[in-house]
Amino acid sequence: MRDGPGFLHLTGTVLLSPTRTVPDVYVQEGRFTFRRPPGRPLRTIEGWVLPGLVDAHCHVGLDRRGRVPDELAEQQALQDRDAGTLLIRDAGVVNDTRWVQDRADLPRLVRAGRHVARTQRYFRDYAVEVEPADLAGAVAEQARRGDGWVKIVGDWIDRSLGDLAPAFPPEALKDAVDAAHAEGARVTAHCFAAETLDGMLDAGIDCIEHATGMLPRHVPRFVEQGVAIVPTLINIDTFPAIADGAAGKYPDYAAHMRRLWGGREAMVRRAYDAGIAVYAGTDAGSVIAHGRLPDEVTALAAAGLGPAAALDAACWSARAWLGFPAIEEGASADAVVCAADPRLDVGTLASLRAVVLRGEVMARTPPE
Repeated sequence: MRDGPGFLHLTGTVLLSPTRTVPDVYVQEGRFTFRRPPGRPLRTIEGWVLPGLVDAHCHVGLDRRGRVPDELAEQQALQDRDAGTLLIRDAGVVNDTRWVQDRADLPRLVRAGRHVARTQRYFRDYAVEVEPADLAGAVAEQARRGDGWVKIVGDWIDRSLGDLAPAFPPEALKDAVDAAHAEGARVTAHCFAAETLDGMLDAGIDCIEHATGMLPRHVPRFVEQGVAIVPTLINIDTFPAIADGAAGKYPDYAAHMRRLWGGREAMVRRAYDAGIAVYAGTDAGSVIAHGRLPDEVTALAAAGLGPAAALDAACWSARAWLGFPAIEEGASADAVVCAADPRLDVGTLASLRAVVLRGEVMARTPPE
């Protein structure tokens, strides 16, 4: 609904950070203010108010078949918005989704262009597929097409080996990361296996998606180099089913995927305890449904972050990482309102009292 002229009053506990609160914030002309405007509010919403949530690994415009029509991409974005995701870091799509950025009723979108993968080493019709000699050029092109991010598919099953294997040699990765950085873009990479991470760290990668193969020996380098991880735990929960489907033809790969799944929570806790930045991402749009960010936050909390840190991974810290403000004077009014304190119970994210995007209270579609 549009609130029109006047102002919106958000009251109760307004979370400026995980530890700083104020009792009230106001929304006028689409922006936050802590100075009460004159007159009476058009609407008052009470609860625990926090900045719009962030899905740091999401694919609006993609499903397991590849590109989807814009009409379906719109529905995906609306599902994410209705679940409180108001800022999305795209993690690779086939089509140009800049039109999403022109829609005031859809989440803010930070695009990454298409995945860049080794030839025939990723889902069909998803990626720009190249051989190592062409990796740097392809990465530079996608960096220019995106909004400051580009994504490399670091590993996938090598059918000649029957197991996961790095997709690109270290020297090609180094040239590719350098090329992206020269374009002003950060680089992230899909990485399942442990052996993939060494080349990525040597290359100067900025972020790792999934990170299931992170071993204790990798942790100091992640910390020293400031490399973040986006574990996508609800996606990793599909590994046992993937293993079951592959076991007959690729038993080594199946066993490897089961081991990675079994160590997922220990990996996340090890990373968090060491001070590695951990952000929440669902991997929605491939095999994961949209609108599931609350489930990912719950999974991170259960993995050892606890509710407050898991919430931060999808809120204040994630917004700062992507260069977006939280609840600040003059900032665009993107917020969600919870019925209970989400720092104590992340389950409250599953039933939000309100979603406010660009200062407007969104009319949400009830779940089926």
